[in-house]
Amino acid sequence: MVEIDSIGNPGGGVALPVATAADGSVVPATDEPTSGRKRGIPPVVGRVSLRVLSLAVLLGLWWLVVALKVWPELFVPSPTAVWERFIDSVTVHDGQRGLSGYYLWEHLWASLERILQGVGLAIVFGVILGLLLATVKPFQVIVEPYVNFVRALPPLAYFSLLIIWFGIENESKVWLLFLAAFAPIALSVASGVRGVRPERIDAARALGANRWQVVRFVQMPSVLPELFTGIRLSLGFAWTTIVAAETVDGIPGIGGLAWATKKFQQTDVAVLCIIVIGLVAIALDQLIKALENRVVPWRGKA
Repeated sequence: MVEIDSIGNPGGGVALPVATAADGSVVPATDEPTSGRKRGIPPVVGRVSLRVLSLAVLLGLWWLVVALKVWPELFVPSPTAVWERFIDSVTVHDGQRGLSGYYLWEHLWASLERILQGVGLAIVFGVILGLLLATVKPFQVIVEPYVNFVRALPPLAYFSLLIIWFGIENESKVWLLFLAAFAPIALSVASGVRGVRPERIDAARALGANRWQVVRFVQMPSVLPELFTGIRLSLGFAWTTIVAAETVDGIPGIGGLAWATKKFQQTDVAVLCIIVIGLVAIALDQLIKALENRVVPWRGKA
């Protein structure tokens, strides 16, 4: 006969259930056996498995559409054709380097360089503009409508003007990406500064902080989460604008390569560019999120 009893911890902790066997020995009583315990699938493995499964289903549907010839292959190229264009883009074939005379990574780096320049300038000027919008009332009344006006404009609406002003080289493209990115950053910073609780600012002033110290030690740390949100939005918006930025003299460039496919109806190259643009966009967003987790570890925990 086995009796269930409990004994307390020497330090006064929670009593532990024990089982007393017929021979007087004491063994721990558990709700389930210690051996053969079932373990669930780790969440990460489950998420990865679902994503791999969804990708397999998508590729299967793609193959099926091509095999059934729902549309001509000129409209919907096969996965094999896209893979062959990828191989061409990273090798020398028919005496030509990659696609349009450049390897795929050269196209990609040219676009990323323009993005880094445009968004980098947008971060610098956007943060300054956002602080001014939130802290200087007359400046906000005068300037904020213009910032919203630029934010609402589609990039192609003013790209022709930028080409006239700055030429068809990189400068006009960087300006286009800058204008596409700085407004979300400025408005995010302004929103973050306005969201700082007044009592925190009053406490800093009561301790003798001047205006600059309030901005540096109170408002800027509080605005960092909003700033990273603005950077993610602006980076995504600028990356979606890369094709528009590279419609004129965009080779090398992944957007320029995608735009050039219309001339010879190279849908397989266009699909390859779309896949690369999408994957790089996801990678950039994950990079910003990882940086945010290191710089703003307190976000969502306050």
